[in-house]
Amino acid sequence: MAKDTVRYPDQVVDEIESLVEDGTFESKSEFYRFSAEYMLELVSPDYDEKTFSYEELKTELDLTFPSDVEEEYAFDDEFLRAVVTVRTHGLRGDFDAGYEFIDAEVDTGSRAALVLEELLAMYRTNH
Repeated sequence: MAKDTVRYPDQVVDEIESLVEDGTFESKSEFYRFSAEYMLELVSPDYDEKTFSYEELKTELDLTFPSDVEEEYAFDDEFLRAVVTVRTHGLRGDFDAGYEFIDAEVDTGSRAALVLEELLAMYRTNH
C-alpha cells in the first residue's frame, strides 16, 4: 500500500481521534482510508476499486449519498479571490503559504476548501 502525507487542521484531527476513541472507527488509518473511498465514490462515477471493509463500514455508519440534494454551484467573488491567491502560491512554489491561507481563510469542511486544496496539490504535482 502506498503511503501519503496529508496536512489536516488540528480540529479535524481532534474530531477523527474522538471517532476512534468512541469506537466508530478502529483506527485513524481506517477513518482516512474510508473517507478517501467515500469521497472518490461521490465525485468519480467511474471509481470502482474498494479496499478493506468499505461497504461494511458504509452500512454500519448508515451513510447515504447526497445525490438528491440540490446544491448551488455559483462562484462568489470571495471564492474567486481565494482561487487567485492559491494559484499565485502554487505558481511560485510557495505551497506552505498556500495551505496556511486555506486553513486561515476558508471553512475547513467546505467544498471551497476541498477545491482550493486540490488546486494547490495540482500545482505541487506539476512543480
